[in-house]
Amino acid sequence: MAENDNVRGGFLGGFLIGGILGALAGLMFAPKSGKELRSELKRKGDEVFDEASELYSEAHARAKILLEEAHRRAEELKKEANLQLSEARLKAKEVIGEAKAGVKKVKGAVEVGLETAKKELSKEGRKDEPKA
Repeated sequence: MAENDNVRGGFLGGFLIGGILGALAGLMFAPKSGKELRSELKRKGDEVFDEASELYSEAHARAKILLEEAHRRAEELKKEANLQLSEARLKAKEVIGEAKAGVKKVKGAVEVGLETAKKELSKEGRKDEPKA
C-alpha cells in the first residue's frame, strides 16, 4: 500500500508540474490579440511593400541604363552602317565610271574596226569592178 501511495503521489506531483509548465507554455505562445496581430501584419506588410518598392526602383534604374546603352549602341551601329554604305556607293561609282570608260574604249575600237573594215571592203570592191 505504501508503494501505491508513492505511485499516486508521483503521478499527482507530475500532473501538477506538467499542468503548471503547460500553462506557462500556453501563456508564452498564446496568439496575440486582434489589435496586436493587425498592427504586426500592417508593419510586416509595410516592410514587404518597402522592399518591393526598392526592388522596383532598382529594376527600373537598371532597365533605364540598359535601354540607354542599347540606344547608344544602336546609334553607333547606324553610323557605322551609314559610313559603310557611303563607302560602298563611292566604290560602286568608281567601278561604274571605270566600266563606262572601258565601254567607251571598246566602242571606239569597234568604230575604228568598222571604219577599217569598210575601207578594206571598198578597196576590194574597187579591185573586183571591171575596168572600162
